[in-house]
Amino acid sequence: MTEFRFHHLERFRVDQALPHMLERAFDAGRRIVVRAPSDEMVAALNDRLWTYDDASFLPHGAAGDGEPASHPIFLTARAENPNNAKILVLLSGAEPSAGDDAFEEVIFLFDGRDLGAVSEARARWKALRDEGRTLSYWREGDDGWERAR
Repeated sequence: MTEFRFHHLERFRVDQALPHMLERAFDAGRRIVVRAPSDEMVAALNDRLWTYDDASFLPHGAAGDGEPASHPIFLTARAENPNNAKILVLLSGAEPSAGDDAFEEVIFLFDGRDLGAVSEARARWKALRDEGRTLSYWREGDDGWERAR
């Protein structure tokens, strides 16, 4: 059964928090798809993951970066899972799809300073709760993510 996790950013921007979230999952041997709301955001995130930390390397790719199945982290604006990932990170504005149930975890990552993103997250939470899905809510804490509910 898919677990739906809502990660509420309060201190960092998405482009600051996402690389560290992906590092943790990658270090645990997990494969990830990140679905962004647009191809432009995919391109920006692709660049960001190359430059966010001079001392580390986070293997990732997007369409046009070779064989999609070879990338442990795949960035896209479409509903797809070309790298057989178990985790889907949905960024604010990215559309969920019926196929998202194939993932073990779906993480909604949203900026708490963006009223539109908060409204979107609340609507998704309510719809998933009404469907009887497994939900959890996480906030940024002093030492990383803390489960809040």
